[in-house]
Amino acid sequence: MSEPITPLSLGTWPTPVEPMPRLAAALGLGRDDLLIKRDDLTGLGGGGNKIRKLEWTVAEALANDADTLVTTGAPQSNHARLTAAAAARLGLRAVLVFPGEQGAGVARSGNLVLDAFLGAEIVFSGVTGQEALGDAASRVCDRLRAEGARPALIPFGGSSVLSARGYLRCGEELKSQVPGLRTVVVALGSGATMAGLVASLGAERTLGVDVGAVDDARRRVESFAVPHAPDVRADDLRVDRGHIGAGYASLGGTVEEAMTLSAGLEGVVLDPTYTGRAMAGLVAAARRGEIVPGERTVFLHTGGLPGLFGHAEALAFAEDMRRTD
Repeated sequence: MSEPITPLSLGTWPTPVEPMPRLAAALGLGRDDLLIKRDDLTGLGGGGNKIRKLEWTVAEALANDADTLVTTGAPQSNHARLTAAAAARLGLRAVLVFPGEQGAGVARSGNLVLDAFLGAEIVFSGVTGQEALGDAASRVCDRLRAEGARPALIPFGGSSVLSARGYLRCGEELKSQVPGLRTVVVALGSGATMAGLVASLGAERTLGVDVGAVDDARRRVESFAVPHAPDVRADDLRVDRGHIGAGYASLGGTVEEAMTLSAGLEGVVLDPTYTGRAMAGLVAAARRGEIVPGERTVFLHTGGLPGLFGHAEALAFAEDMRRTD
């Protein structure tokens, strides 16, 4: 398909920007210095940043006459959930390919519950690792074609050069909503969200907090951003890798503190995998003087709340907090 892609309209735009004065004060910032961009309020399927990407990737799939969307992720994948939601909205079939075996420590909770309500077919591939999972998804597409379907494989995390356009547009929203913006803090997972912001706002104004989803996050951001902003270089990116902890599915102490601060001071609930780590990065940047009073900082809330209810360590932490009240 060589024609330019026109994005779908799957969300509610622009998402709002709200002040976080009590958290700002707790971090030693001015009460007007810290704002939150509510990309958790994008509407479809429980909301989240993946909708901006799916507007492009699903448009491309439809332009290629697809009737089935296939994608990969962890069992609590927000991207998988929203791919299923987009398919439901558009009358398409969704097939979600996950690692491991069904029932092997996989609780039917959080995003998996929503996947079921959205009508997605779940395939536990029996493999681990991103490359093997991608191969498994390709085999699922082959099987679907043999059955007469027309599948489109949506990339891991919804991230691609094309989908980065969704967050290039988000960067333009932020320019109009927050005059004098100095820093936007965002979770860095599969890469295209940060890439789009870097392409729009510049590397110096974008702080990505690596969540440990991929091994080569900097290079992925560079590869997705360069077609839109040729001067982007991986070595120039602002990336905080200090909150990965024991791994993608773990809950570290900095994340526990960040989630507690956000909820207790602002009533904003974060998830332990993405936004909790991003907020931990913001807190750390303020404490080391990288984010300072008098400059406007935006925390980009990328959604993911359903995943909280499928995260055993986070639920255990909340239960311990309840017992000590």
